[in-house]
Amino acid sequence: MEKLNLAIIGQGRSGRDIHGKFLKSENNTMFNVVAVVERDPQRRERALEEYPGCEVFESYTELYGRQDIDLVTNASYSREHFQVTKDLIEHGFNVIVEKPFARNFYECDTLIRLAKEKNVKLAVFQQTFFAPYYVKAKEIAESGILGEIKQIDVSFSNFARRWDWQTAQVTMGGNVYNTGPHPIGIALGLLDFDKNFKVEFSKLDRVLNSGDSDDYAKIILSAPGKPVVDVEINSNDAFPAATVKILGSRGSYSSNTGSWQLKYIVDGENPERELVLDSLKDENGYPIYCSESLNWHVDEGKLTGDAFNVGTMGFYEMMYNAITKNAEMSVKPEHAAMIISVIEQAHAQNPLPVKF
Repeated sequence: MEKLNLAIIGQGRSGRDIHGKFLKSENNTMFNVVAVVERDPQRRERALEEYPGCEVFESYTELYGRQDIDLVTNASYSREHFQVTKDLIEHGFNVIVEKPFARNFYECDTLIRLAKEKNVKLAVFQQTFFAPYYVKAKEIAESGILGEIKQIDVSFSNFARRWDWQTAQVTMGGNVYNTGPHPIGIALGLLDFDKNFKVEFSKLDRVLNSGDSDDYAKIILSAPGKPVVDVEINSNDAFPAATVKILGSRGSYSSNTGSWQLKYIVDGENPERELVLDSLKDENGYPIYCSESLNWHVDEGKLTGDAFNVGTMGFYEMMYNAITKNAEMSVKPEHAAMIISVIEQAHAQNPLPVKF
């Protein structure tokens, strides 16, 4: 396999500890890191050691004119994603941009149109779509084993405080911009990215963080003929629920990132009961509660890998094939734009006071 040349913009938690971690690993047989862009001089020096043979730059504009770079990973600050990606596309680069894609749908659509005009590949790093727990949930939802799906719950919650730039509106922080693209993406994915989806309800609030952005988020989505999807991204939940729960007419599925369980009934094994309008009573005439013992089927299993290893590798494989074989990308920028549309609507419905 011939390796492609890649440049990384940013050596923060995402650029170094997610993208860089994979690109430096033995699992990466697809890309050579030939350039690293980072404002911080200490991080630039470290990059020279961690990516042997690479060049380092203070500004991404220093990449302009390079003909030897096949792909640029844009892991800049969230508020910079749109402008940096736009500049790179205009200069002919294929780009992976970290989530969130951009601030609003208009910016996303601008980048999608520009990439098509310039004939370059554009992808948004929504690697959760390759994570085993999403793949399994999607498989179960589409299998029919649960009957008609009525509700899906997606929760990325915990109890934690933050006081960094991710808690300020001015830096495009908050739970829905930072963490939200993952659970909202799962929600839309399980709705088959129906273009007729609606944000039926949303509530954003600030509870624990030191900034002025949201760290409590409740978003309910629907689509014609599809289940209701309940999304929670809360930082005040000391008893977090399952990551994904699917409720159907014949049973339920529940999973976290490492394991799953399934409990369901099979048609024909539990004969339908006739409606009784009189009070129920036992053979002695005493009142009884309406209950029965159903014939259940139960299954469970473990999930190997998560969004940060299996997911990252799957995403980069997709991008490699898109560049070398012109293969269709399964994680489309149009889907990422739909995710931003949900976030945009939630913010519009819940404007929080700007304090910083």
